[in-house]
Amino acid sequence: MNIEIFRDYCLAKPGVTEGFPFDETTLVFKVMEKMFTLANLDGDLSVNLKCDPEKAVLTDHSYELVVDSMTKIKKEQLKKLKNIKI
Repeated sequence: MNIEIFRDYCLAKPGVTEGFPFDETTLVFKVMEKMFTLANLDGDLSVNLKCDPEKAVLTDHSYELVVDSMTKIKKEQLKKLKNIKI
C-alpha cells in the first residue's frame, strides 16, 4: 500500500481531517479532533495506529476505538456528518 491509497482510505471516513502537528514528515489523521493514526512520510510507508495490537492490521479498529471514547455530543456531531450508526 502506498501513502496515497492509505490517505484516501482514512479521509473517506466521516469526520476525518489530516495535518502535520508534529513535523513535516509525520502525517496525522484525526476523527473529530482526536488522533487515530500517524503516517511517516520519510522513506517507506509506516503507520502507527491507536488500537489493540492484535487488530493493528485494520485501520478501522483504530478509528472505532477513538469514536467509542468520544463524548455523547461529539458522537452526535459525527453522526450528523454522514448519518452513520455509532
